[in-house]
Amino acid sequence: MSIQTLSRFYGVVVFLASALLLVLEIVAGRLLAPYIGVSLYTWTSIIGVILAGLSLGHWIGGKLADRGAGHLTAGIVLLACSATTLCVLPLLLLVGGVIQNSGLGLLSASFYYVLALFFTPAAAIGILSPLLTTLALGIDGRTGSVVGRMHALSAVGSITGTFITGYWLVQWIGTRAIVVSVAILFFLMAIPFLVRQRRGGATLWIALGIVCTLTLFTHWRDGFTSPCDVESSYYCLRAVDETSTSGVVHARSMIIDHMMHSTNSRNDPALIWTPYAQAMDTLIESRFEQPGKLTYLFGGGGAYTLPRALRHKYPEASITVSEIDPAVTAMARSHLFLETTDLEILHGDLRYALRSGDADRYDVVVTDVFHDIGIPWHLTTREFNRLVARALKPGGIYLMNVIDVFPENRLLQSVVSTLQIQFDHIGVWIERPPDEETRLTFVIAASNQAMPGGQLSSRYGPQRTWFEIGDFVRSQAGQNEVPLLTDNYAPVERLLEKMLVTHRGN
Repeated sequence: MSIQTLSRFYGVVVFLASALLLVLEIVAGRLLAPYIGVSLYTWTSIIGVILAGLSLGHWIGGKLADRGAGHLTAGIVLLACSATTLCVLPLLLLVGGVIQNSGLGLLSASFYYVLALFFTPAAAIGILSPLLTTLALGIDGRTGSVVGRMHALSAVGSITGTFITGYWLVQWIGTRAIVVSVAILFFLMAIPFLVRQRRGGATLWIALGIVCTLTLFTHWRDGFTSPCDVESSYYCLRAVDETSTSGVVHARSMIIDHMMHSTNSRNDPALIWTPYAQAMDTLIESRFEQPGKLTYLFGGGGAYTLPRALRHKYPEASITVSEIDPAVTAMARSHLFLETTDLEILHGDLRYALRSGDADRYDVVVTDVFHDIGIPWHLTTREFNRLVARALKPGGIYLMNVIDVFPENRLLQSVVSTLQIQFDHIGVWIERPPDEETRLTFVIAASNQAMPGGQLSSRYGPQRTWFEIGDFVRSQAGQNEVPLLTDNYAPVERLLEKMLVTHRGN
């Protein structure tokens, strides 16, 4: 191999290693979603831990280069990159069991997950750049050109890995296949560095033997099985059968990332098991004398439980659903008994649907998009509420659900305070006033006309009673001086701190 070809080869390896590191970084968020969801804090842990590992790797790589490390060392490091990448999948199960039983808050849990799974691969990959740059300088004395080229290739590799993973790889081949493919590529890159080395062939055979031995262990193999039925551009999606005592499937539930979204009855579309969705349905029936003649807009489809129920009860109603993820709709059709013939479905962001639609168009607007700790903050702001108010007909009602801790629900308080700018009447409903601090799903109803208060009992399905606590929430908001949520400032993660840093969020 000529000097010029060898120098280019070093550059290709640096480019690929940087690309594969960013592939792992993007995949990390998807791997962890079924366990801890996705939030600002999850991504902060991923980026911070991987950068820390990369920094340590750079330092080690520089030390090895100063000691005269060559092709054998580079090959062994690439094998280490392959092995530590492959170990991410079985470690996910091993570490997951420990962390899930530890009682840690979501913030701490996300940090320890990432630290256990991705710090070591990032450190191993970080060794390569200074090591190969030094080897390139040993055959090409143009220091500035070599260093600049290697830095540029590393940066371009990172950009390439980011885009191909986010835009293509995850939704086409899935996270497990991506991790295995990354491990294989690192192994293949090690071969040219080792084949002509005295101990290189033996090193390759030992590495292959270790991998083959590990695959014999059940726990290792289980790590390569994805928990998702579908990995979309947005979520890990699963459909779970709900069986009767006789073992007959009478319903199915949709699980998005790590949280059950809703349950659909096979034989009774009007039956709503999920408490907050049933509360919304009951509020609509209590608010309007003729729900069948209304126009509805739903932000977030999920299992389509409430739109499905309304369509079954009121065939004449006009129902539009804005669901950002087409894969969610496809799963609801294929696994959760959804018929979409008489529904208008828009696949895109709810703000766009509201902005592009006519004013005074809907009697009811529902946002069912607040999925656990994954809060789409842009659907909580004053500006968004203005769009909702514009879309509602006079006397229309806006319904939304918010997950927070009772009684110190600072996010809920901010949401209610922000809604009060646009709406005259705000109701907050819970199924029962709890005796101790706990996590709850709150249902908010906003309108410019008076709404029912006090208690609300279900009219169909499971017997439930909800209590209106709007005055209590507004009193808390006044005492705590919670911030108004705007497009320029919506600190939803900080307001959810109680859920994120304590076991209340689990």
